[in-house]
Amino acid sequence: MVKSVIPAGLKSMKKNDLKLLAVLLGLALAAFVGMSLYARFTTKEPQAVVLLDGKERGRYSLSEETVVEIRQEDGSYNILQIRDGKAEITEASCPDKICVNHRPVRGQGESLVCLPNRLVVEIENGEDLGIDAGTR
Repeated sequence: MVKSVIPAGLKSMKKNDLKLLAVLLGLALAAFVGMSLYARFTTKEPQAVVLLDGKERGRYSLSEETVVEIRQEDGSYNILQIRDGKAEITEASCPDKICVNHRPVRGQGESLVCLPNRLVVEIENGEDLGIDAGTR
C-alpha cells in the first residue's frame, strides 16, 4: 500500500482554496523581493551634516577624507576633519575645547557639539553601533 504525500489538511481543500493560497504566497514573495531591492538601492552613504545656529551649512561624506574650516561672521571657527570613516573637530576657537577633546564619531545619530560656537555635526546613515546608550 502506498502512502499519500499530500498532508491531510490539503486533501480537504477545494480547488479555489488552493488557487487563493498560491496567489497569497506569490504576493508575499513579491513583497519580500520588492522590499529587499528597495532597501538595497536606497541605502545612502554615511555623511556628517554640519548645522550652524540650527541651519544646515554643509554635508560631507564619511568615505572621503577632507578638512573643512567652518568660520562664522564673528570670527569664531571650528575645523572638522573626516578620515577613516570618522568625523572629528580638531581645532576650535571656543574657550573650553570640549568639542576638540571629544572622540571621533561615525555611528548613526552620533554628534559633535560646540556650544560656544553654536555648531552641531550630526552623523546620518552611519554605522549601526548596536547600542542604545553609553556613558563615559
